[in-house]
Amino acid sequence: MAVEISMNTAEYLDTAKLLRSCISAEGTFLVGIHKPYFNVNLFRENNYVDSLGELFDGTNVTNHANFPEKKVEERCADRIYEIPNAFPFRGTTYINSAWADQKAGRPELIQLPELPCCSLNQMLTELFEDQDKSPSYRSSFFEKLPYPLKIALAQSTTDPEDLLELIPLCCTILFNDYGTPCGLRFKKNKNCDAVPDIHDHTIFELIANNPALPDIYKRIMVLKPGIQGKSEITAEWIEEHDKYNPEGKCKSHVFEYLRRNSYIPWGHFAANMADDSVRYRAKDLTIGDMVGMRHLYYQRTYIRLAEQLNLFSSDTRKFCSSDIQEFSSSDTQELYSSDNCKTISLDNLEKLRCKVLKHLKKNTGSPLVFNGSLWGWNFGFGYAQSGYRLHASHQQIHQQYAMIPRQISDISGNKTISCYACGDLVADFIESYRSKTGREFFETYIQAIRSNKRVDGKTSLPSSLIVYQDDHVILFAPKAQTSQWELQLMALKPCGNILEADTGMRTSLDKGILMALHILEKIGARMVSSIEFSKRFDSIDADQRIIYSFMPKLPESPGAFSEAQLRWINGHYPEDFALACKRAFI
Repeated sequence: MAVEISMNTAEYLDTAKLLRSCISAEGTFLVGIHKPYFNVNLFRENNYVDSLGELFDGTNVTNHANFPEKKVEERCADRIYEIPNAFPFRGTTYINSAWADQKAGRPELIQLPELPCCSLNQMLTELFEDQDKSPSYRSSFFEKLPYPLKIALAQSTTDPEDLLELIPLCCTILFNDYGTPCGLRFKKNKNCDAVPDIHDHTIFELIANNPALPDIYKRIMVLKPGIQGKSEITAEWIEEHDKYNPEGKCKSHVFEYLRRNSYIPWGHFAANMADDSVRYRAKDLTIGDMVGMRHLYYQRTYIRLAEQLNLFSSDTRKFCSSDIQEFSSSDTQELYSSDNCKTISLDNLEKLRCKVLKHLKKNTGSPLVFNGSLWGWNFGFGYAQSGYRLHASHQQIHQQYAMIPRQISDISGNKTISCYACGDLVADFIESYRSKTGREFFETYIQAIRSNKRVDGKTSLPSSLIVYQDDHVILFAPKAQTSQWELQLMALKPCGNILEADTGMRTSLDKGILMALHILEKIGARMVSSIEFSKRFDSIDADQRIIYSFMPKLPESPGAFSEAQLRWINGHYPEDFALACKRAFI
């Protein structure tokens, strides 16, 4: 097999070997191309030629082609483009030209169809219109469905009546004297705690996450505070109208839940849409909702940093005396109210951020115990009828965040190990890139994005990777996508984490995250994982920029051995995907 590289310079080979990144020191993208041709000798002793069937005219179809008589000679197999990820720890993307050429210049082909309407109740009515239509008949029919079909129906139905028929199979709904649903039946567990009496958690989760479920049932089954457990509500955001929702259509209301016993060490927080602000689709999510969820993330992180730096005492809820001069007495009172039930205003949030950032820059000798952040979002939910869970969301609209320690002791107590944060991998790489090339990575990366040329070299077709940009951020299709529909949002200015993000940057990040989800859902994505890559709060590297990666899960791309090796297989060119996103945005 022969392989040719699209760049014919020795520097490409040296850079690829040392850095394994598609970003050259000149600020251009490096793209490799495989042009396979090969011979394959035969080691088969027998032929098993047989009939496979017939054409409509009776012509016999055989498997003769599967049993060649002499060695196989392939002179021109499909071209495969190999693009190292901008960040080597994220692997390499392979684009099959035969698939991608079909979509080149045709962004309308890069989308998933809308889900079809599905109603078992309607089918039963049409099939058995002259037979028994009693409620007991239908309930019996639903109850006797094979279990995989129950999963498929709970996942796929668009008929609320189907879901109401399935509910008794997984839990018991209580009704008030007026016949209105008002709660769940509870039971005592082995610790004598009252917990919802859920007979089938899989069916329950599918029903509760189906947008077709009437809102009153969503509230009872999954949204009302306390229905998912005793996690404390530690903050909230309420925006009634005007500023973010000028048409006054709906209130933005977000709760911050504390997850004490978390799979994330030291606990984490979840910003969930409240039960009076039901959002199940990205298109229903407003900028006010996004600002609220993100505000709780900023607020919690800034406060925890201030506590570590002794700028703020959670007992007195006041700044130390040396810091009060930064605020008027009214600002201090508004920032941390004594009754412990106020959200920090946007203006005071910025004052707090500036104070923490200033203190960190002046006092680099006192390290933070928790000096990193974690932010993520699993949008969407699904099970395969085989029972395999397809995505992790327990509620359609929510975001999770936590802080990460610098280091911890090993089990012997004699040594320490560094705690993992995905942004650290970015930091390690850009330091290596700077050392090998003499260039700042992110400056070079942005240069490459702005000067991009198409992977297939066709100058007559659109070549931009940029979907949207403003003065602070850029939303773009990465040259090497780790999901077939991956988008990334990156700071254009020096800003490595949310502590370095001023009011303008935070506004742009919030808007960009919402825009990415709106676009991806509009072209058909129904499950999207989003993560933040950010630098440590006490890092002095001015080049590292905060990045958000939005990675949809597509129906025929579940991830297999290739993806387990960080080999990402794509069927389109990133430039065509960027164009599809821009059209969806417009």
